[in-house]
Amino acid sequence: MLKEELDQLLSKYNIVIKDLPKIKVNDPAVKLLDAKEGDVLEIKRSSKTAGQYNYYRLVVK
Repeated sequence: MLKEELDQLLSKYNIVIKDLPKIKVNDPAVKLLDAKEGDVLEIKRSSKTAGQYNYYRLVVK
């Protein structure tokens, strides 16, 4: 996620980066994406009732 996108996300929800849900750096999905500690991942999910929605996770050790 780009810095500008992250700043908009944090501002939209009035949070700081440490408030985001965490995902471990050794998670298989994180390894597949080659994400590093401190990166923020956007995870898009689909639901028959809610449509598409996004989750955000902070990569931690």
